[in-house]
Amino acid sequence: MASFSTKPSKLYNVRSISMPVRSHPSTLRTEEELNKLKALEAALTSSSSPASSKADSICKALGGLKELYFCIEELLQLPLTQQALALHQKEKWVEELLDGSVTYLDVCGNTRDSILTMKESVRDLQSTLRRRKVGDSSIEDNVSSYVRIRKKMKKEIVQFMASLKQMDQKYEAFPLDIDNHLAAVVRVLREASLITSSIFHFLSSFLSTPILKPRPSRWSLVSILLHKGVLVSDNNQHKSMNELENVDIAISNMLVNNSGEGFEDDQKTQSAQRRLEVLDSSIEGIENGLECLFRLLIRTRVSLLNMLSC
Repeated sequence: MASFSTKPSKLYNVRSISMPVRSHPSTLRTEEELNKLKALEAALTSSSSPASSKADSICKALGGLKELYFCIEELLQLPLTQQALALHQKEKWVEELLDGSVTYLDVCGNTRDSILTMKESVRDLQSTLRRRKVGDSSIEDNVSSYVRIRKKMKKEIVQFMASLKQMDQKYEAFPLDIDNHLAAVVRVLREASLITSSIFHFLSSFLSTPILKPRPSRWSLVSILLHKGVLVSDNNQHKSMNELENVDIAISNMLVNNSGEGFEDDQKTQSAQRRLEVLDSSIEGIENGLECLFRLLIRTRVSLLNMLSC
């Protein structure tokens, strides 16, 4: 299975774009949003950035994408942009623009759906912990379900990102020998595509936090974590662990400490609940960001289709 590095590939390094001297104000506003996103991207890649804040940084980046696509929508509504693109509607790079809009829609929508499934699993587990009873096996069942969903989502993310990589490679062939305004628009759209892919890359890294393969034993996740020596007290969890890792460890600590006591260790259970609440909040923020972005991507595609069908 493919894995994702926390560092972006060379393809994802988004540059500060240089526009013509007399760029339209809409183009300049789009450039400003792109440069803001570049700063957010730097925060995501920074080795000094604590893992525990990655979800928050991703939410901010998705918010930045929302502002970027608002500006792109405004740019595409300009008569000058529509006329210029209509003159080139039969060219291959224009078709690739349309193909790209479909790819980003698919990746955004599918990622949002995967996260929604994960959120439901997290909330089911929270609910089970709140109404726990001595000897209640439903906790083990919900933990197993949560792990299965995480593993399934990781496989899906690999597929989503492979389609983005193929799309990004096509953008390298965008033309530059066109009139100034259209050249600026094309550069904006290309840079927007690259930084969108970059942010999805970091989102995929977060969602693909490694899941250890379960073994056929009652406490499969726990036994593996014990074998790896990663079970620690809640007080020892530190900034190098993201929200998903903290939940894994808190749940495992709870099961280990309660496996012989009928889940009576309230301190460990409360710790798991706190970690799940933090993860739930992070997931909901990402889901909301993806939902808003998905709607804007639809509008961008509709705008492109309308101007190219004239």
